[in-house]
Amino acid sequence: ITIFIQSLDYQLWNIITNGPEAPTKIVDGQRILKMNNEFNDHDYKLFQLNAKAKHVMFCALSPSEFNSVSSLDAAKEMFHDYELFTILENENISSMYARFNNIIHAPKGLGKVYTNHELLSKILRCLPKSWEPK
Repeated sequence: ITIFIQSLDYQLWNIITNGPEAPTKIVDGQRILKMNNEFNDHDYKLFQLNAKAKHVMFCALSPSEFNSVSSLDAAKEMFHDYELFTILENENISSMYARFNNIIHAPKGLGKVYTNHELLSKILRCLPKSWEPK
């Protein structure tokens, strides 16, 4: 899928791997986000490329994979949900595993496959200390 996306527009792959660039401006030597009424053609081009990147990825995903990522705002987030995964407070193992399963399927559609060892290690690392004796 990497080559396919790069062949459409190399900037799409850059947005997927590095995330969208938010429109900013320099004020008093500091970079701040622009207001909507300050956007220029370049800013709109960035928004359009991010939307295009998400569209291409959604077309490459199965319906269940699409559902697990369709609410994400930036294409890059699809790659980072796995890295940021942790069990939620008061979440049971079944719910945690179902949520984890949805997350690991999205990167598969984008060419990223985790080994069983990586998946098991990730699950064990996200459990709270109370699970340590088990």
